[in-house]
This record gives sequence, C-alpha cells and structure tokens, in this order.
Amino acid sequence: MTQSTTNTYVPEAPEQQVAEFLCVDLDGTILDGDSLWESLLALAGSRPWYLLFIPFWLIRGKAALKKEIAERAGLNVSSLNYRPDVVAFLQQEKARGRKLILATGADEGIATRVAEHLGVFDVVLASDGKANLTGTKKKQAIEKLLGGEGFDYIGNSTKDLPIWKCAQGVLVAGASPGLVRELQKAFPVDTVFEGRKTQWPLLWRALRPHHWVKNLLVFVPLVMAHEFRDWSRVTQAILAFASFSFCASALYVVNDLLDLEADRVHPTKRFRPFASGKIPLWAGFLIAPFMLASGLFTAVQLSSWVFFAEICTYVLLTAFYSTNGKRLPIADVILLTGLYLLRILAGGSATRLLVSPWLLAFSMFLFLSLAFTKRHMELAGQALEGPGSRTSSKRNYRIEDIDLIRQFGVTSGYISVMVLSLYINSPQITSLYRHPEMIWLALPLLLFWISRVWLIANRGDLHEDPVVFATHDPVSYLLGFIILLILLVAT
Repeated sequence: MTQSTTNTYVPEAPEQQVAEFLCVDLDGTILDGDSLWESLLALAGSRPWYLLFIPFWLIRGKAALKKEIAERAGLNVSSLNYRPDVVAFLQQEKARGRKLILATGADEGIATRVAEHLGVFDVVLASDGKANLTGTKKKQAIEKLLGGEGFDYIGNSTKDLPIWKCAQGVLVAGASPGLVRELQKAFPVDTVFEGRKTQWPLLWRALRPHHWVKNLLVFVPLVMAHEFRDWSRVTQAILAFASFSFCASALYVVNDLLDLEADRVHPTKRFRPFASGKIPLWAGFLIAPFMLASGLFTAVQLSSWVFFAEICTYVLLTAFYSTNGKRLPIADVILLTGLYLLRILAGGSATRLLVSPWLLAFSMFLFLSLAFTKRHMELAGQALEGPGSRTSSKRNYRIEDIDLIRQFGVTSGYISVMVLSLYINSPQITSLYRHPEMIWLALPLLLFWISRVWLIANRGDLHEDPVVFATHDPVSYLLGFIILLILLVAT
C-alpha cells in the first residue's frame, strides 16, 4: 500500500490478507491536530473564566482534565481538520467488511461524537475521566476488548509504540519522518500516510502585518502638532508604532486560535493559517507570548509609564473583545472605536504632546463610522449567502439590523466632518495654522471619501477592514495626498 502524490490513499493489493480488526488513533492520526487543544481553545473563546479551574482539574489527573474541558467546551467536531487520505482509507476498509475501532486518548465524549460524525467505527475506546487511554493503557484496553484476536493499528507518535509492538499490521499516519524511519527499522510497516506539509512562511501572514497600518495613528499627534521635524519625538513615535504592532500581532494570533470553529466554516477565513491547519496550533502558543513580550519590552524603552499603561490597556481591551466583547451588539463597535482613540492618545504620551480634544472628537466619530462599516459588510455578506448559509459568527447581530447599522455609520461619518468644520472656526486653530480658511477645501474631499466607502460597502464590494481597504485604494491615496497638501498650505 502506498500514499499517492495527491494525498489520496491508493491500495496496491486490495485482496491481501489483513486483520479483521483495525484500531485507529484520533489525535494527529485522523485529526490534523489535537482534540484537547481544540477543546481548550473552544472553552477559552466561549467561557474563559473556566481556565482558572484547570490547575485543580489537573490535580485529579489528565483524564479528569480532558473530561472537564470536553464537557464545558461544546466542541463542534464537524469543523475539525480531518486527514482526507486517512478518512478515505477508513471508509474503504469499512466497505470491505473490516471491524473498525476508534482507540484514542481523547475524552469519550469527543471520541463518540467523532465516531458518529464519520460513521465508520463499530467500537469506541477512549479516556473516561479516570483512565487516560494512551500508551500501555490503550494497548491493554484493545487486548481486553479483542480477547487475543489479531489487529492492525494506525497511529502517529512514540506513545503508540507499545501498541504497534503487539499489532499484526503497522500503519502510520502523520508521523514525523524520523519516527517513520525508526519504525521501518523495527517493524514491517504496511502503510505510511504522509502528514500535511507545514507551510512556515504563512506564519508571517498569521501575524497580519498589513493591519499594522492602523498603528500609524500613533504619529497623528506628532503631525497635527507640526513636530515632525523633531527627530527625538519621531524616534519615540516609531518605538510606539513598533510596540503596538508587536502586541497587535500577538492578539491577532490569539484571536485566530480562539475563533477556529467560526473561521473554518467561513467562506474566506477558513484559509487562515491556523484554521486551515497549514500552521500547527502549538506554533501559535509560542509566537503569541513572544510577540507580546517584544511589544511590552519596546514600550518600556520609551520610559513613559503613561504609555506603558495605555499599551497594557490596549492589550486587555483587545483580549476582552476577542473573547466576549465581540458578542455585545453596539458595545463591540464602541470598543473598536476606543481602541483607535487609544492609539492616538498613546502616540501623544510617547511623544509627550498634548492631544487636542478636537482631534479626539473628530477621530471618535470617523472611526465609529468605519467600525459600523465593518459590521455592515459582515451582515451584507450573510444576507447574500441566504438563510442556508454555513457562515458562523460570534457577533450577535441579525440580518434585519443592516439598515439601522447603515444609518448609524453614515451619520457618524458626517458628524466627524461637522466636528472638523467647527474646529476650523475655533480660536485654537490660529495657533497652528496661518491660513485656517484653507482647511475648508478638505471638507468636501472628506465627505466624498466617507460617502464613497459607504457606497462600496452598501454594494457589497468592501471585502476587508475599511482602514486596510484605504491602504490599497488609489482614490484614498489621492484624496489623502490632496488633504495633506491643503494642510501644508494652511500652515
């Protein structure tokens, strides 16, 4: 038996003699991942307070830990990443009349649901909250069930060595090349199912560097105060940008790990590195704390406790948004707007410049409009897919909310322009601009840009974050350049 280059199992001799019973591991064998980690992430994403109980559950043993997590996580087994070649092989063997046994260290609740989902297993052997069915314990459970009958076994790790030693046929799925070579020296290996090739370059994509453009807001106080010629302050703003970018990437990774189930049934998000299985989950558990530590270390270099407090607040609020905040209609949009304003305030703290209340008011309404644009875009996508859509979302909005969301967003955008017009007539503007009346020319351009973004969103053609959209839109670049030119002339 061989593994084809298209990752589909192809038998060489289907009529060959094989054991009547075929025992199969779950984690890393049928699944391209680990059900315990999947359950833990599902629990963290839905009810994170239960994570505080993990040390107490672990005291009772790993089997108890698995059971407690599985009972509370509500893992959707249909959304897991299954190895198509292994599943195809199991379906073929079932059709040939073999008895299939799912023998796994996963909790019995998860194992039973997986067996029902695949529909090929006759018996399930799994951890029951008392015994952790791995290694020797799994071997003993199989031998007790079969009463000395021969069996073949498919596994993927060194924990399966005791079972392979007493198996009639040795099959390997998703194991490392080193383990495969070791097994081939010790046993006559019947079949090797190659694992998914990890695409490490996609780890950079998981950090979402294109979203770092949002962190350019830390430069806004510097630019609006006309202090961009002060290289000391420019350096401080660059450090602030780096700190926010590192922390943001850490939080994006955490968000992707917590949103695995929803992302896997989304038409586009299912291609994300972690959701698609192209990057293993353990890589996320390593890179997220590393990026977060890098961001906080960079923040310390600014020697501003106010900035450090603001970056910590940003981390906490974003973490809250990723777990529970996104489920609170309207409040989630307000929270997103607050995160934008926090970047501006942090930019002022890093460069030791006072942020104008006018700037905060203008930014609040502008970014509130953009946040509503993002929600409108998501609702429009669901409306196009229809009631039978498989798209899952943690936002508690309904399709019928779309008109109201549009009204909120357009109104907020136009109010931001009104705030800017009031600022032009305020006495504070004369201290920064010699010809403030020139700024009136920027107002119709801003009105045009806001109206255009909403027109595109209303047509369903805005397929990404509106801030990121602006960085790829030639019209936005042109309008931004003209507005900057107007501000320079006014100065």
